[in-house]
Formats: sequence, structure tokens, C-alpha cells
Amino acid sequence: MRTKIVDAVQVKKIIRRMAYQIFERNFDGKELVFAAISGQGKEVARQLAEELSAISKIKVHLLEVEIDKLNPLPSEVILTPTSKLLGKTIILVDDVLNTGRTLIYAMSPFLVQQVKSIQVAVLVDRNHPSYPVNADFKGISLQTTLQEHVSVEIEKKKINIYLA
Repeated sequence: MRTKIVDAVQVKKIIRRMAYQIFERNFDGKELVFAAISGQGKEVARQLAEELSAISKIKVHLLEVEIDKLNPLPSEVILTPTSKLLGKTIILVDDVLNTGRTLIYAMSPFLVQQVKSIQVAVLVDRNHPSYPVNADFKGISLQTTLQEHVSVEIEKKKINIYLA
């Protein structure tokens, strides 16, 4: 059995709030790179970028971070499109932060490019850390058991969050 815990209207408000938080922390920057974890993270990043562009003049670039979430390896992380990131602020975006494993491996390409900083934005933080990753920007925090599953589903650019 699954239960909708956050509907598309609420998610839109959450993303708008996150965009304001990102702007507040990076107000003096001229550009940001949103690096979206492939899958649902890509749509979350797209919507965050859209909201940020509506409230600020910060230029936002979108990258996709392709990674095998079940078996992440730093040597198999692919950035598309590839670009020069020297001195840029990276905001790594994903839908759900569970253990931090995906995010820690997804950071590896940015560690060799001498970026200015890496910040993390997630729509849902489940708070089951196994790796030293914390979200700088959280949509919602859920206290769940390890047996429960949080799914972020996207249909026609509308995001809903379910608990099963």
C-alpha cells in the first residue's frame, strides 16, 4: 500500500522555497551549475532552476550526472554536457537523500575540477546517513524506517511524493 504524502501543488511551493534558500546563500554569485542526478533529480533541478530564474538574475546552467544508483562507481560517473567548471559553484540535485551513497559518488567529477563549492539540494531527506553527506537545501525531512520506501513520481512535469 502506498500513500501520497505530498501532492504536486505542495511540491511546487516546496521547490519555490528551496529556490529562495539557494538564492539567499548564493545571492552574490553571477552563475550556478545545477548538477542533476539522472532520473527524477533532473526534473527537480529543472524546476529549481526555473524558480531561481524567476526570482533572481543568477544565470543557471543545467548538467546531468549519470550514475548507476544501485552500484555507483566514481569512474563511471558521466556529466552531460561536459563543460569547464573551474571556480564555479555546483548545486548537486537529487530527489531523495537516503544513505548518501549516490551523492557521495556523484561528487567525484567535481572534486578534480577545482570548483568553488559543492552544495546539495534534495526534495526529500530520509535521514538514514551511511556516508558523510548532508543536504544544504531540503524540501522536506521524513523520519522513516529502512523498510519504508519513498518514491518521487513525475507525470506531465508535476511531482508527487509517495510513501510505501
